[in-house]
Amino acid sequence: MSEIVVPQNQNQNRNRNMGVKRDHQGKEKVVDNKPVRDMPRNAYTSMFESFRTELDEHHDRRMKIGKVSRDVTALSKKIIFSLQRVRKLNKPLPDRLRADVDERMKEIAEHLATIEADVTGMNRYRYPLICLEEFVEAVSFSHYLQHQKLITPSQAQEILPAKIELTSPDYVFGVFDLTGEMMRFATAVTALTGNMPGLDPKDAPPDEKNSGGGHTILNDMQDVSSMLHICPPVGGKPGTYSKKVSIMDEQVHKVERLGYGITVRGSERPKGWMPELDEAGTGQGNQDAFMG
Repeated sequence: MSEIVVPQNQNQNRNRNMGVKRDHQGKEKVVDNKPVRDMPRNAYTSMFESFRTELDEHHDRRMKIGKVSRDVTALSKKIIFSLQRVRKLNKPLPDRLRADVDERMKEIAEHLATIEADVTGMNRYRYPLICLEEFVEAVSFSHYLQHQKLITPSQAQEILPAKIELTSPDYVFGVFDLTGEMMRFATAVTALTGNMPGLDPKDAPPDEKNSGGGHTILNDMQDVSSMLHICPPVGGKPGTYSKKVSIMDEQVHKVERLGYGITVRGSERPKGWMPELDEAGTGQGNQDAFMG
């Protein structure tokens, strides 16, 4: 007697091989295995396919640049954290610190080298490179600690370890962030030494010797603040420049109050004294009193 063959649905066999697909609620999905029909083509099909390819390349490039930007930002912050261990101005960096900074810079160069071709020409302004602001902050802080001078845009461009253009907003916003690091450095060194960090009076130029001493970090912050106040707003979203100016002014005021406390009441405070939060000007009452 011949065997009875029960015909099976071809779609059932295909579903069994593919496994069971479920939705976010755990219910089994109904899989439609209809053959894909060739889409009709016309004179405009190739044009839209080129648009699709271009958009895919744009999104891939943006994701790649964003990842590199985050990595470079993290490395620049690590350089700044290392530089905050310095306690003197106008001195070469210690050997261990110099080796650490050089190692970070080497890693930054490796990251930026992977996107050089992606940010050339008009693409340099198409994709934001926020990491360059942090990079300028790091190299300008290093330059200031060693020379007590503000790094120039051309010097920052030469230090940039990649063939990427450093724009005006990159430099200016990086200098804005530099004032915050100068404030932290001034607070830490003043608390440890009892003196505002700056040029030693014996090494000061003749005109500064006659006026009573060297150029301190407070004088430098005031000079940078004056320069950025008269600088026309560059780049960024509307209101970004004015917001950074406001933050910078607050940082300068904190160092001014710190210098006032050292000069007027320095003899009353023991070595290692740290400024109180209210005294540093973070309290609303003190801020209103100062601004009023």
